[in-house]
Amino acid sequence: MTGSASAQTALQSLQSNRQNLEWADSFDIATDNITEVKSFAPTLSPETADHIAIAINRYQHIVQLGGWGAVTLGGKTLRIGKKDPRVVELRRRLMGSGDLEQQAGLSDTFDSYVDAALRRFQLRHGLIPDGVMGEDTVKALNVPADVRLRQLETNLVRVRAMSGNLGDRYVMVNIPAAEIEAVENGRVRSRHTAVVGKIDRQTPILNSKIYELNFNPTWTVPVSIIRKDLIPKMKEDPEYLAKNKIRIFNWRGNEEISWQQIDWNTEEATNYRFTQDPGQENSLGSVRINFHNKHQVYLHDTPSKTLFGEGYRFHSSGCVRVQNVRELVTWLLQSTTPDWDRTKVDSVIRSGAREDVKLKRSIPLYMAYVTAWANADGVVHFRDDIYNRDDIYGVDTQASLQ
Repeated sequence: MTGSASAQTALQSLQSNRQNLEWADSFDIATDNITEVKSFAPTLSPETADHIAIAINRYQHIVQLGGWGAVTLGGKTLRIGKKDPRVVELRRRLMGSGDLEQQAGLSDTFDSYVDAALRRFQLRHGLIPDGVMGEDTVKALNVPADVRLRQLETNLVRVRAMSGNLGDRYVMVNIPAAEIEAVENGRVRSRHTAVVGKIDRQTPILNSKIYELNFNPTWTVPVSIIRKDLIPKMKEDPEYLAKNKIRIFNWRGNEEISWQQIDWNTEEATNYRFTQDPGQENSLGSVRINFHNKHQVYLHDTPSKTLFGEGYRFHSSGCVRVQNVRELVTWLLQSTTPDWDRTKVDSVIRSGAREDVKLKRSIPLYMAYVTAWANADGVVHFRDDIYNRDDIYGVDTQASLQ
């Protein structure tokens, strides 16, 4: 069956269940609250492609009707309680995507209905759901409907290539969403905010299996980070290594050397092994999650917890930092190595002692690049194409967004 045919069949099934609703009110399942946006439905599942196909039909309808209007950039920041002509534009825009019901009207008052609708929009687009119409939110609002349609079409192809038999239990890292899901029997058991690779140090797309956990790990600094980060930092502050409990070893004899023995005006440092001791300053935090790959990347905890609260979370050198990592680690162990539970996880971390645990059964890991998807609840999500892999912007469209 072709993609358009399967999408049409799925759409007809959806429509038959909602035949008493007008399209404008039922599109994207507008609701009185925003709790449905964060559901137990996984981003990547065997059904995700079908859900995206249904969304494509919806967005084709929007585009045929002329898309949605833009919201004027600039001016004061708008939030609940404000009165402003731009609130009328905002209402029209939110109605166009189904985040605000038509019955809400076109008042210039930013009321509780607009607040809830805007928060819902922000959640669907990976923005901090503060209900404030700031610059980032306006930019997302002003992405044209035809661009969103092409984004869905691009991701339909992408998802179809990887949404077969994923396994009963798996971990999915969605790189552009900077988010991790632990999925069991078709439901998300836990969802974790992540910090992923910078644009110039991208987190790789791969399929692998998680096979080992390192508690209270040491960190061997990759050569790329020695070159790009450690050498410049040592030029600025010769005490940097001591402050961060990083020691230097000769690779051959495993002999420890002092920083004074290295010429920091050259790349001589890349010939040595830099190891950070376990502890609060360790860049891997309390645990490292290993999976087979050629890129020397892994999932891990971090001492820099504040980064998880940011909307832009592309700060790492390719590895993936995991918020609330103990919950993920406990799930990995309980589902494969039953003699472990949360109490034991906490106890080992608290001890500060190094401990490596091999999972009795490895867990599939999918590090994917999905910038647009829909779930079983009919909610459509979009994320920024942070690594510029979608290639959906024409020259004219890109110019209009800047």
